[in-house]
Amino acid sequence: MLITRQSDPDNLEAPFGPLTERRSPPGGHYVRSHFPVPALDADFTLRVTGEVERPLTLGLAEVQALGAETRTVTMECAGNGRVYLSPKVSGVQWALGAVGTADWTGVPLRAVLELAGVRLGALEVVLTGADRGVMTEPVRSPGEAPYARSLPLDKALGDVLLAYAMNGRPLTPAHGAPLRAVVPGWYGMAAVKWLTGLHVTSTPYQGYFQTVDYARWETRADLPPERVPLSAMQVKSQIAHPAPHAQVPAGQPCEITGAAWTGEGTVTQVDVSTDGGQSWQAAAFLDPAEPGVWRRWTLSWTPRQPGPVTLLSRATDSAGHTQPAAHDPRNGTYVVHHVLPVPVHVQEGAS
Repeated sequence: MLITRQSDPDNLEAPFGPLTERRSPPGGHYVRSHFPVPALDADFTLRVTGEVERPLTLGLAEVQALGAETRTVTMECAGNGRVYLSPKVSGVQWALGAVGTADWTGVPLRAVLELAGVRLGALEVVLTGADRGVMTEPVRSPGEAPYARSLPLDKALGDVLLAYAMNGRPLTPAHGAPLRAVVPGWYGMAAVKWLTGLHVTSTPYQGYFQTVDYARWETRADLPPERVPLSAMQVKSQIAHPAPHAQVPAGQPCEITGAAWTGEGTVTQVDVSTDGGQSWQAAAFLDPAEPGVWRRWTLSWTPRQPGPVTLLSRATDSAGHTQPAAHDPRNGTYVVHHVLPVPVHVQEGAS
């Protein structure tokens, strides 16, 4: 059952666990919405405009006729874990469940762009959804606007899907029916739902959800800090079991389980600490390494002494990136991928 973190519009997360399967259970994938679900009728069309040789207006059947692919993708909301930031920050108070893995079926975005003919000099593709409204945080938007994000052209011509099915079934309205983007390896804000427009541009897109929201501060050379759009997911591991504040019997084996993912490459190692970070042990993977998909992991632990214990997990990916010990303030209220403590209490075991 999904947990309501905000209503009107619904923002729902799943309990993080028990991870018995690699894919999220039916009905167990988080839902992120900025505005109410738009009403799209049978006359839905996708318009392709901008720096293209042949502007297009395609119905759903015409999109589907371009050839289907199915990909398993782990998608994480950029604000997942926000509730663990201190002091408390604004935004949807996600815990650990704004992340999920599903099989997405759709047409490669590159097939649509090739049909339209991208002109020389094109830089980005702006994806626009049918959902729209006025934003009040982090700053008020200048009137009503649709949700829109851009992708670099090389990413758009890569592994991005325009999906119309999830886990073998048509998309539900909450998940973006009839058509949405799925951007493997990137945070979920790039996966525009209720997709109605693709606009190819030769200049960087500077829209609200590209620069004001879903952006971080970066410094180049001696220049002042600038806002840079969020993109690839950062390496991260989360503990699914035992749950925070669980009671664990002393002298009995306890399986510490979780999942780890990264945006570029694959997760190559997960280390677990059962003493608050003083020492670490390598966990065993339950899944093969696959780009864009989380790897579940496990470690057997037998606690000996009663009392409070802090569990930690830390992932490393194929690019050599390891989870940091603390949140990077340049990310604001997003990209919460630092090591999170899981406090448990070891009780006297049965005699």
